[in-house]
Amino acid sequence: MPEKLSRSTRPTACVMAALIISVSTAVFAAPADEKAQIKRAMPQGYLPAAQLPDSLALLPPPPPAGSAAFARDEEVSRAMARAPDSPRWRQAASDADLHPPVILSHFSCAAGFTADAKTTPTLDRLFVKAVVDIGLSTYRAKDKYQRVRPFVVHGNASCTPGDEKMLSTDGSYPSGHSAIGWGWALILAEIVPEHADAILQRGRDFGQSRLVCNVHWASDVDAGRVIASATVARLHADPAFEADLAAAKAEIARARPPAASVCTSEASALAD
Repeated sequence: MPEKLSRSTRPTACVMAALIISVSTAVFAAPADEKAQIKRAMPQGYLPAAQLPDSLALLPPPPPAGSAAFARDEEVSRAMARAPDSPRWRQAASDADLHPPVILSHFSCAAGFTADAKTTPTLDRLFVKAVVDIGLSTYRAKDKYQRVRPFVVHGNASCTPGDEKMLSTDGSYPSGHSAIGWGWALILAEIVPEHADAILQRGRDFGQSRLVCNVHWASDVDAGRVIASATVARLHADPAFEADLAAAKAEIARARPPAASVCTSEASALAD
Protein backbone atom coordinates (compact mmCIF):
# COMPACT_ATOMS: atom_id res chain seq x y z
CA MET A 1 0.00 0.00 0.00
CA PRO A 2 1.21 3.54 -0.57
CA GLU A 3 3.32 4.61 2.36
CA LYS A 4 1.77 8.10 2.52
CA LEU A 5 -1.64 6.72 3.49
CA SER A 6 -2.47 6.66 7.17
CA ARG A 7 -3.27 3.36 8.86
CA SER A 8 -6.88 4.39 9.36
CA THR A 9 -7.45 5.26 5.67
CA ARG A 10 -5.41 2.55 3.96
CA PRO A 11 -8.12 -0.12 3.52
CA THR A 12 -10.61 2.29 1.95
CA ALA A 13 -7.98 3.88 -0.28
CA CYS A 14 -6.77 0.48 -1.43
CA VAL A 15 -10.26 -0.55 -2.40
CA MET A 16 -11.04 2.71 -4.16
CA ALA A 17 -7.76 2.57 -6.09
CA ALA A 18 -8.35 -1.13 -6.89
CA LEU A 19 -5.07 -2.17 -5.33
CA ILE A 20 -6.50 -5.62 -5.07
CA ILE A 21 -3.36 -7.38 -3.98
CA SER A 22 -3.39 -5.53 -0.68
CA VAL A 23 -6.80 -6.95 0.08
CA SER A 24 -5.73 -9.66 2.47
CA THR A 25 -3.75 -7.20 4.56
CA ALA A 26 -6.68 -4.79 4.60
CA VAL A 27 -9.10 -7.47 5.74
CA PHE A 28 -6.86 -9.20 8.26
CA ALA A 29 -5.64 -6.00 9.91
CA ALA A 30 -9.03 -4.28 10.13
CA PRO A 31 -11.10 -4.27 13.32
CA ALA A 32 -13.78 -6.95 13.33
CA ASP A 33 -16.61 -4.50 12.68
CA GLU A 34 -14.87 -3.22 9.51
CA LYS A 35 -13.96 -6.56 7.92
CA ALA A 36 -17.34 -7.31 6.38
CA GLN A 37 -17.58 -3.80 4.92
CA ILE A 38 -14.12 -4.04 3.35
CA LYS A 39 -14.86 -7.46 1.89
CA ARG A 40 -18.14 -6.23 0.36
CA ALA A 41 -16.33 -3.31 -1.28
CA MET A 42 -13.61 -5.46 -2.83
CA PRO A 43 -13.74 -6.31 -6.52
CA GLN A 44 -14.59 -9.94 -7.11
CA GLY A 45 -12.32 -12.83 -7.93
CA TYR A 46 -13.46 -15.75 -10.06
CA LEU A 47 -14.93 -17.75 -7.18
CA PRO A 48 -17.85 -16.99 -4.90
CA ALA A 49 -16.99 -17.20 -1.22
CA ALA A 50 -18.68 -20.58 -0.80
CA GLN A 51 -16.37 -22.12 -3.40
CA LEU A 52 -13.07 -20.92 -1.93
CA PRO A 53 -10.86 -23.62 -0.40
CA ASP A 54 -11.24 -23.79 3.38
CA SER A 55 -7.80 -23.18 4.85
CA LEU A 56 -9.01 -24.13 8.31
CA ALA A 57 -9.96 -27.59 7.04
CA LEU A 58 -6.90 -28.04 4.83
CA LEU A 59 -4.18 -26.99 7.28
CA PRO A 60 -3.11 -28.33 10.66
CA PRO A 61 -2.65 -25.80 13.47
CA PRO A 62 0.69 -23.97 13.38
CA PRO A 63 3.53 -25.63 15.31
CA PRO A 64 3.31 -24.93 19.05
CA ALA A 65 6.26 -23.58 21.01
CA GLY A 66 8.52 -26.37 22.22
CA SER A 67 7.65 -28.75 19.38
CA ALA A 68 10.13 -30.22 16.91
CA ALA A 69 8.29 -28.40 14.12
CA PHE A 70 8.71 -25.08 15.86
CA ALA A 71 12.40 -25.84 16.42
CA ARG A 72 12.63 -26.21 12.62
CA ASP A 73 10.93 -22.84 12.22
CA GLU A 74 13.52 -21.24 14.48
CA GLU A 75 16.38 -22.99 12.69
CA VAL A 76 15.16 -21.80 9.29
CA SER A 77 14.73 -18.26 10.61
CA ARG A 78 18.37 -18.22 11.67
CA ALA A 79 19.52 -19.73 8.37
CA MET A 80 17.58 -17.20 6.28
CA ALA A 81 18.72 -14.13 8.21
CA ARG A 82 20.53 -11.57 6.06
CA ALA A 83 22.23 -8.32 6.91
CA PRO A 84 19.99 -5.27 6.58
CA ASP A 85 20.55 -3.55 3.24
CA SER A 86 22.25 -6.61 1.75
CA PRO A 87 21.12 -7.44 -1.82
CA ARG A 88 18.90 -10.32 -0.65
CA TRP A 89 17.38 -8.15 2.11
CA ARG A 90 16.55 -5.44 -0.43
CA GLN A 91 15.05 -8.03 -2.78
CA ALA A 92 12.89 -9.34 0.05
CA ALA A 93 11.67 -5.82 0.76
CA SER A 94 10.83 -5.40 -2.91
CA ASP A 95 9.01 -8.74 -2.99
CA ALA A 96 6.84 -7.51 -0.12
CA ASP A 97 5.14 -5.02 -2.46
CA LEU A 98 2.02 -6.73 -3.82
CA HIS A 99 0.73 -3.98 -6.07
CA PRO A 100 0.05 -5.48 -9.52
CA PRO A 101 2.64 -3.58 -11.61
CA VAL A 102 5.37 -4.41 -9.10
CA ILE A 103 4.63 -8.07 -8.41
CA LEU A 104 4.13 -8.79 -12.11
CA SER A 105 7.57 -7.34 -12.76
CA HIS A 106 9.10 -9.71 -10.20
CA PHE A 107 8.21 -12.64 -12.49
CA SER A 108 9.27 -10.98 -15.75
CA CYS A 109 12.80 -12.38 -15.82
CA ALA A 110 11.65 -15.91 -15.04
CA ALA A 111 8.80 -15.78 -17.57
CA GLY A 112 10.79 -14.04 -20.30
CA PHE A 113 8.35 -11.18 -20.87
CA THR A 114 7.10 -8.01 -19.19
CA ALA A 115 3.38 -7.86 -18.44
CA ASP A 116 1.38 -4.68 -18.16
CA ALA A 117 -2.27 -3.64 -18.34
CA LYS A 118 -1.89 -2.14 -21.82
CA THR A 119 -0.17 -4.94 -23.74
CA THR A 120 -1.44 -7.90 -21.71
CA PRO A 121 -4.85 -6.80 -20.35
CA THR A 122 -6.28 -10.30 -20.03
CA LEU A 123 -3.23 -11.49 -18.11
CA ASP A 124 -3.51 -8.44 -15.88
CA ARG A 125 -7.19 -9.18 -15.18
CA LEU A 126 -6.48 -12.86 -14.60
CA PHE A 127 -3.76 -11.99 -12.12
CA VAL A 128 -5.92 -9.60 -10.10
CA LYS A 129 -8.96 -11.90 -9.95
CA ALA A 130 -6.97 -15.04 -9.15
CA VAL A 131 -5.03 -13.30 -6.41
CA VAL A 132 -8.25 -12.11 -4.76
CA ASP A 133 -9.30 -15.78 -4.58
CA ILE A 134 -5.89 -16.95 -3.36
CA GLY A 135 -5.64 -14.24 -0.71
CA LEU A 136 -9.15 -14.79 0.63
CA SER A 137 -8.59 -18.55 0.75
CA THR A 138 -6.00 -18.04 3.50
CA TYR A 139 -8.47 -16.07 5.60
CA ARG A 140 -10.14 -18.65 7.84
CA ALA A 141 -6.91 -20.15 9.20
CA LYS A 142 -5.17 -16.79 9.41
CA ASP A 143 -8.03 -15.31 11.39
CA LYS A 144 -8.42 -18.38 13.62
CA TYR A 145 -4.83 -18.86 14.72
CA GLN A 146 -3.54 -15.27 14.82
CA ARG A 147 0.01 -16.58 14.99
CA VAL A 148 2.65 -14.13 16.20
CA ARG A 149 5.31 -13.22 13.66
CA PRO A 150 9.04 -13.87 14.17
CA PHE A 151 10.11 -10.23 14.35
CA VAL A 152 7.63 -9.77 17.22
CA VAL A 153 8.72 -12.95 19.03
CA HIS A 154 12.40 -12.10 18.70
CA GLY A 155 12.08 -8.35 19.16
CA ASN A 156 14.17 -7.54 16.09
CA ALA A 157 13.64 -5.82 12.73
CA SER A 158 11.81 -6.72 9.56
CA CYS A 159 12.62 -5.53 6.05
CA THR A 160 9.41 -3.48 5.95
CA PRO A 161 9.53 -1.32 9.09
CA GLY A 162 6.64 0.83 7.90
CA ASP A 163 4.36 -2.22 8.06
CA GLU A 164 5.49 -3.58 11.42
CA LYS A 165 2.73 -1.99 13.48
CA MET A 166 0.08 -3.55 11.29
CA LEU A 167 1.86 -6.89 10.92
CA SER A 168 2.33 -7.22 14.67
CA THR A 169 -1.45 -7.66 15.04
CA ASP A 170 -2.01 -9.63 11.82
CA GLY A 171 -1.86 -13.42 11.98
CA SER A 172 1.21 -15.02 10.46
CA TYR A 173 -0.20 -18.45 9.48
CA PRO A 174 -0.56 -19.15 6.62
CA SER A 175 1.50 -16.63 4.70
CA GLY A 176 -0.67 -14.67 2.29
CA HIS A 177 2.35 -13.32 0.38
CA SER A 178 3.72 -16.83 -0.09
CA ALA A 179 0.32 -18.08 -1.23
CA ILE A 180 0.06 -15.25 -3.76
CA GLY A 181 3.59 -15.78 -5.08
CA TRP A 182 3.24 -19.54 -5.40
CA GLY A 183 -0.26 -19.38 -6.85
CA TRP A 184 0.80 -16.88 -9.49
CA ALA A 185 3.85 -19.00 -10.32
CA LEU A 186 1.61 -22.05 -10.87
CA ILE A 187 -0.65 -20.08 -13.22
CA LEU A 188 2.19 -18.38 -15.07
CA ALA A 189 3.96 -21.72 -15.55
CA GLU A 190 0.91 -22.91 -17.48
CA ILE A 191 0.90 -19.82 -19.66
CA VAL A 192 4.59 -20.15 -20.61
CA PRO A 193 5.42 -23.82 -19.93
CA GLU A 194 8.79 -23.50 -21.63
CA HIS A 195 9.82 -21.31 -18.67
CA ALA A 196 8.04 -23.36 -15.99
CA ASP A 197 11.13 -24.32 -13.99
CA ALA A 198 12.39 -20.74 -13.75
CA ILE A 199 8.91 -19.41 -12.89
CA LEU A 200 8.37 -21.96 -10.14
CA GLN A 201 11.82 -21.26 -8.75
CA ARG A 202 10.94 -17.56 -8.63
CA GLY A 203 7.67 -18.42 -6.91
CA ARG A 204 9.64 -20.39 -4.33
CA ASP A 205 12.09 -17.53 -3.84
CA PHE A 206 9.19 -15.10 -3.48
CA GLY A 207 8.02 -17.11 -0.47
CA GLN A 208 11.55 -17.36 0.87
CA SER A 209 11.67 -13.57 0.85
CA ARG A 210 9.15 -13.63 3.70
CA LEU A 211 11.71 -15.54 5.77
CA VAL A 212 14.50 -13.14 4.85
CA CYS A 213 12.16 -10.29 5.73
CA ASN A 214 11.68 -11.84 9.20
CA VAL A 215 7.89 -11.58 8.98
CA HIS A 216 7.00 -15.28 8.59
CA TRP A 217 8.01 -18.68 9.87
CA ALA A 218 8.91 -21.50 7.47
CA SER A 219 5.70 -23.35 8.35
CA ASP A 220 3.71 -20.21 7.42
CA VAL A 221 5.32 -20.20 3.99
CA ASP A 222 4.76 -23.94 3.50
CA ALA A 223 1.10 -23.57 4.46
CA GLY A 224 0.67 -20.64 2.09
CA ARG A 225 1.83 -22.80 -0.80
CA VAL A 226 -0.69 -25.50 0.14
CA ILE A 227 -3.55 -23.02 0.03
CA ALA A 228 -2.28 -21.54 -3.24
CA SER A 229 -2.21 -24.99 -4.83
CA ALA A 230 -5.72 -25.77 -3.60
CA THR A 231 -7.06 -22.48 -4.93
CA VAL A 232 -5.45 -22.82 -8.35
CA ALA A 233 -6.79 -26.36 -8.63
CA ARG A 234 -10.29 -25.07 -7.87
CA LEU A 235 -9.92 -22.22 -10.35
CA HIS A 236 -9.45 -24.74 -13.15
CA ALA A 237 -13.06 -25.79 -12.72
CA ASP A 238 -14.24 -22.23 -13.36
CA PRO A 239 -15.10 -21.49 -17.02
CA ALA A 240 -14.26 -17.77 -16.77
CA PHE A 241 -10.81 -18.55 -15.40
CA GLU A 242 -10.19 -21.13 -18.12
CA ALA A 243 -11.26 -18.66 -20.82
CA ASP A 244 -8.94 -15.95 -19.47
CA LEU A 245 -6.10 -18.44 -19.16
CA ALA A 246 -6.45 -19.41 -22.84
CA ALA A 247 -6.65 -15.76 -23.91
CA ALA A 248 -3.60 -14.84 -21.84
CA LYS A 249 -1.53 -17.51 -23.59
CA ALA A 250 -2.25 -15.86 -26.93
CA GLU A 251 -1.66 -12.39 -25.56
CA ILE A 252 1.94 -12.72 -24.42
CA ALA A 253 3.28 -12.70 -27.99
CA ARG A 254 2.85 -8.91 -27.88
CA ALA A 255 4.77 -8.48 -24.62
CA ARG A 256 8.29 -7.12 -24.61
CA PRO A 257 11.23 -8.95 -22.98
CA PRO A 258 12.58 -7.73 -19.64
CA ALA A 259 15.73 -5.64 -19.44
CA ALA A 260 18.83 -7.82 -19.18
CA SER A 261 20.37 -5.58 -16.51
CA VAL A 262 17.31 -5.99 -14.28
CA CYS A 263 17.46 -9.77 -14.62
CA THR A 264 21.17 -9.87 -13.83
CA SER A 265 20.64 -7.80 -10.69
CA GLU A 266 17.70 -9.92 -9.55
CA ALA A 267 19.56 -13.18 -10.08
CA SER A 268 22.51 -11.88 -8.08
CA ALA A 269 20.30 -10.78 -5.19
CA LEU A 270 18.40 -14.08 -5.04
CA ALA A 271 21.65 -16.03 -5.00
CA ASP A 272 22.91 -14.10 -1.96
